[in-house]
Amino acid sequence: MLSQAAAISFDSLPISMIICFIAAAVIAIQVSKQFLMSGADTYIGGTIAIVIIREIAPGFAALAIGARAGTSISAEIANMKVTSQVDAIKTLNVNPIGYYFTPRIVAGSLTVPFVVILAGVVGIFGGLLVSYITIGLHPNRYINSVWLWLNTRDLYIMLFKAFVFGGLVSLVCATQGYLTKGGAKEVGISTTQAAIKSTVYLLVADLLINLVFYVKY
Repeated sequence: MLSQAAAISFDSLPISMIICFIAAAVIAIQVSKQFLMSGADTYIGGTIAIVIIREIAPGFAALAIGARAGTSISAEIANMKVTSQVDAIKTLNVNPIGYYFTPRIVAGSLTVPFVVILAGVVGIFGGLLVSYITIGLHPNRYINSVWLWLNTRDLYIMLFKAFVFGGLVSLVCATQGYLTKGGAKEVGISTTQAAIKSTVYLLVADLLINLVFYVKY
C-alpha cells in the first residue's frame, strides 16, 4: 500500500501543483483588471480562493492523477492479466481482488487529499503572485479577502471530494485493467479506456457532490 501511495500521489504531486498554479494564474489574469475597474479589487483573493478550493484543486488534481497514475495502474494490471500472472496468483490461493485492488483503492483514497491540500495552497499563492504582478494588488488585501470568503465547510467538502476521487480513479482504472483480455494491443486499448472512463466518472461524481452540498444546503 505504501508503494502504491507513492506511485499514485507522491509522484503526481509536481504535475498537480503546476496545473493548479497555472489555473489560478489564468483566473487571476481574467478577473483582476475587471475587478479593479469596478472597485471590487478586495474580492479578488476570495474569488480565486473559492474557485481553487471548491473545484480547481480537487478536480484538476484528480484528473492529473488519473491521467498519470490511473493509466499506469490499468496498464500494469492489464499486462499481468494477459500474461497469466493473475491466474498464477489464483493458483496460490490468493484473492486477486484483495491483492490488486485493495492497496490501490486505499492508497488513493487516503493520500489524494494531501495532494489536493498542497495543490490548493499553491493555487491560492499563484493567484496572489499574478494579482500583484498584473494590477499591483497588495498581498495583505489578497490574503484578507481569502480569509473572509473561505470557511471550514468548503475545506471539508474539498477533502471529501479528494477522498472520493482518489478511490474512484483507483477503482475504475484497476477494474479496467483487470477485465482486459487478449494481448498487447488490448493492453493499450484498456489503458485508453481507463483514462476516458476515469475522467467521465470523476466529472459525474463532482457534479453529484456539488448538487448535494451546494444546491440543497
